[in-house]
Amino acid sequence: MPSVERVVVVPRPVEKVWDYLTDFTTTEEWDPPTVTTVRTSGDGGVGTTYRNVSSFLGHETEVEYRVIASVPHELFELTGSAAGVDLRDTLRFSEQDGVTTVRYRSELTPHGVGKLASPVVKGGLELLANQVAQKIEERLLLL
Repeated sequence: MPSVERVVVVPRPVEKVWDYLTDFTTTEEWDPPTVTTVRTSGDGGVGTTYRNVSSFLGHETEVEYRVIASVPHELFELTGSAAGVDLRDTLRFSEQDGVTTVRYRSELTPHGVGKLASPVVKGGLELLANQVAQKIEERLLLL
C-alpha cells in the first residue's frame, strides 16, 4: 500500500488552518492535481461527501470522498474510491503558541489491475506529496 506523509508548520492559529483545510473544496487551491472538488452532501462533518476530479500521471480520475472522522482542531479523515484504487487522506492538527502543525498522510490501496501500477504510483505519489505540502504552506500563509 503506497503512502506518503508530509508535515507543514505555519505561524497561524489552528482554527483558521482547520477551517481552511477541512473545507475540502479548497483542494482546488492547494492540491496540484485537483481539477475540481464539489461537496455533494453534508455539512463538512462525518458523513459529508465530495466529488473530486484530479489529474494524476496523465490520467484524469473522479474520486468520491467521504469524511469518516472529524475532531475539531485535531483530526480530519476521508476515504475515497476511484477506478482501481481506494484512498485514505488523514490530516492531524496541533498548535503551540500560535504556530500550527499539520501532518498530512495519503494512502492508496490499489486493487485489481491497479496493483500492476503500484511501483509507478509510489514514485509519482512522493513527488506529488512534496508539491502538495508546498502549496498547503503557501495557501496557509495567506490566511
